[in-house]
Amino acid sequence: MARDDDRAGIAERMKADGTWNELWNGLDDLDPAWTEEYLSSVMAPYESGVLSPQVVQLLCIAVDASCTHLYAPGLRRHIRAALDLGVTRSEILEVLKLSTTVGIHSINLGLPILLDESAKSPAQSTSAG
Repeated sequence: MARDDDRAGIAERMKADGTWNELWNGLDDLDPAWTEEYLSSVMAPYESGVLSPQVVQLLCIAVDASCTHLYAPGLRRHIRAALDLGVTRSEILEVLKLSTTVGIHSINLGLPILLDESAKSPAQSTSAG
């Protein structure tokens, strides 16, 4: 026999267990079927058992802390969940350190252009400053 929460949609389960993001309300109102399909895909890593819950939370921390995302409410939620699962502060800190490397691409892209363009300009020297 199926449990009630197995029959309920993922959106309804998330609303009931407090993991629903209020920013999704409009999407769920406008297209509940698509929202359900999207959430089904997003929730697969959480529910498949392939990755441990601790690893899933650490990956979510990395995504939410990355410079291209910077989603503080999710970051707080995933840090709390990771701590509750026994992940240490040191492990979370290492993930935060790793997530900062996404920003290094700004210098990887910009520095060669700066050097190229400054070499073309007689007013610029190659020394710092």
